[in-house]
Amino acid sequence: MALRGTNQEFGRPYNRRIVLETIRLEAPIARGEIASKVGLTVQTVSTIIRELELQGFVMGSREAPKGRGLPRTNLTLNPEGGFAIGLHVTPIGVSAALVNLAGKIVGTRHHPMSRVSPEATFPFFEALIAEMRALRPEGRMLGIGVAMPGPSDVDSMSFVGPTTLEGWKGIPVRDRLAEANALPVFAGAELGAVALGERLYGIGRDFKGFYYVYFGVGLGGAAVQDGAVLRGVYGNAGEIGHLPLVPGGDPCPCGNRGCLERYVSRDALDRRLKAVDPTATVETAMDDHPDVVDAWIAEAAPVLRLAIAMIENLFDPETIVIGGLASEALLQRLLVAMEPLTPSVAARSGRTTPRLMLSRDGQDAVLRGAAALAISGALSPRFGLLFAGEEERTERDPIMTGPAKKEVAA
Repeated sequence: MALRGTNQEFGRPYNRRIVLETIRLEAPIARGEIASKVGLTVQTVSTIIRELELQGFVMGSREAPKGRGLPRTNLTLNPEGGFAIGLHVTPIGVSAALVNLAGKIVGTRHHPMSRVSPEATFPFFEALIAEMRALRPEGRMLGIGVAMPGPSDVDSMSFVGPTTLEGWKGIPVRDRLAEANALPVFAGAELGAVALGERLYGIGRDFKGFYYVYFGVGLGGAAVQDGAVLRGVYGNAGEIGHLPLVPGGDPCPCGNRGCLERYVSRDALDRRLKAVDPTATVETAMDDHPDVVDAWIAEAAPVLRLAIAMIENLFDPETIVIGGLASEALLQRLLVAMEPLTPSVAARSGRTTPRLMLSRDGQDAVLRGAAALAISGALSPRFGLLFAGEEERTERDPIMTGPAKKEVAA
């Protein structure tokens, strides 16, 4: 969708974000090009750019001289101009990351927990947020993004079983975090978050449409089309983990049998490891119990192969990206075991992109995506409309407050 600004004064918070997003997508880019793309006057764009340069969001550099006249100034985002904190809650613990405007992870912290209850988790949230802020004490914090396991508000799937957060039904996560922190808070499903992060900062930037398969404690996915994550009416689109693909298969806590995530997920591998060695871990399984890993891959690969064909026939993506809470080596072995893939609409002649690709983000993919929820949210034009007419309001646009970072940190 084209980004278009407004020349009315009350739209300045909106226009700032339109200009920022255009620079992010098109950099390096000159002022005149921005004005042409977003439908604003060059004078309006120049005024906004001056504000954004003073706030440290934007950097300019002149091109080499090519003849008479001054060479044009190209604009890019300053990666250190702003930061967001990403939080990820899983049934096995909580994690946090600090991420800059370019999507670079500045630092992470993972805290395993035997029981992820709301009472135990919220104090850890505050400690993790403080640790992340301390990594850039003078930096501008744009917001907090929190990614939660799905599906959302489905009693038989959301709060029952080892891949869900039992005891979290009705917990207002976003509101409680917002009450405790003077920052905008954005909450979303981990599937949507990881797909958004891949779209903004990963290999998904190269594709008009792709599907992300998230190998987590359970299994899920999300489709991205024309730059937007398809979330569904209730935010549960992509919950492929509960596709019943094995007739008469293992019982699932959701009430079905043979669900995909009972075979392909961190939990599926962990259950098989624990049956042999109660002290075994997924992280060391390839070294400590290679025979169990071999048996699991032999069981999981054919089931996931079926799911891949279904995803391709349903969504017709350019590629399917796989990532999540498993090592690259383990996921790579799973991908190799799925070859040859089942015929689908993706098996077309002249294809140059692999049908399956591994995410480069590794196990921090959801954390980057959770931070992307906050960065995209705080910098979105729609969020900017909340601060329209800011001179007459007590609220101030958060991207125009806080310490400016005029130079990229070394």
